[in-house]
Amino acid sequence: MNVDGKPYRTIWMEPHDPRVVKIIDQRFLPHRFAVEDLRTLEETAAAIRDMHVRGAGLIGATAAYGMYLAALRASEEPRGRFLDRLEEAAEALRATRPTAVNLEWAVSRVLQAVRDAPADREPMHHTPVDRSPAKRVPADRSPTTRRAVERALAAASAIAEEDARHCRRIGEHGLPLLEELAGAKEGPVNVLTHCNAGWLAFVDYGSATAPIYLAHDRGVPVHVWVDETRPRNQGARLTAWELGQHGVPHTVIADNTGGHLMQKGMVDIVVTGADRVTCAGDAANKIGTYLKALAAKDNGVPFYVALPSSTFDWEKRDGLSEIPIEERDPSEVLTISGLCGDQIRRVRLAPRESGAANYAFDVTPARLITGLITERGVCPASEEGIGALFPEKLVPGPHVRR
Repeated sequence: MNVDGKPYRTIWMEPHDPRVVKIIDQRFLPHRFAVEDLRTLEETAAAIRDMHVRGAGLIGATAAYGMYLAALRASEEPRGRFLDRLEEAAEALRATRPTAVNLEWAVSRVLQAVRDAPADREPMHHTPVDRSPAKRVPADRSPTTRRAVERALAAASAIAEEDARHCRRIGEHGLPLLEELAGAKEGPVNVLTHCNAGWLAFVDYGSATAPIYLAHDRGVPVHVWVDETRPRNQGARLTAWELGQHGVPHTVIADNTGGHLMQKGMVDIVVTGADRVTCAGDAANKIGTYLKALAAKDNGVPFYVALPSSTFDWEKRDGLSEIPIEERDPSEVLTISGLCGDQIRRVRLAPRESGAANYAFDVTPARLITGLITERGVCPASEEGIGALFPEKLVPGPHVRR
């Protein structure tokens, strides 16, 4: 993705310092483009929890690099504590955002890579080693610990690369949907999306926006209705900004406008992302997505969910009862931030004596979803449809396996 003509990903390693992971700090967008350095597990957990980074894929990639940073720190402690420290790091990261399954998936993948590191053994040249305390090899110089850290970094890097590659393929599989709509009408294809499931929510390309970017690049006329997405305004702040950077025509709308536009025939397709999708096709996404799906169903507008396979929860079937819904600080509802002069300021919207409920996600039942756009293709939102694309993940009947 280009920012003022310069290519960026949302997360990357500092080329000259393997102890630094760099992220785009999304708290300041669209008014200021800021890059933040992460050096510790604690900084990484705060970045995820406080939404310096957000979006299913990027949360997963950031957590993976957080495990690598934790491995670096743990390598400086006595050897016997290394894996314990990694287990503690995994629990700390899992607790930051409970709804997005990519986080759990990425943390577990890095942890397994570390566990698979070669068992403790003599140095590779087989020279006898004096095990007395005075002559003991420092923990950070042992072959086992060094290889474990290397494996953590390799796993984190692989997760980031796969995320970008899978999102690119989502774009390729979703493009024909927009091309077909473009061929059946005059004027641009009007896409409505919700929250930010774009480049900023992943390592690159995005999920819901990947087909849009690819269509725009290939000359397919497309226009995006951008839900503001209260209470954190990820649509108005982030989706609008990145669409503008890419030159895609778009219009920001209040969250409650989508149904009206569908009634007037001004929406051709709805495409959203997801933070967790069950093996039966129920999709958890930013609060308000369910209402868009209801309006789309009532008006005959196709409703698609775009996601990489890392967003599937293969162990859950009933999204309404099994997917945990994050509840965030009420202040996000009671206040709003924006640019005032040359400063970003926060102001209160509601009376001081009023409280607020801040449910961050809702679940759209599979029956309201036209199809799922994945890196392997488009499928119905059903256990059978998902199983046809990912047969190695599902077995017949209600039981699923990883």
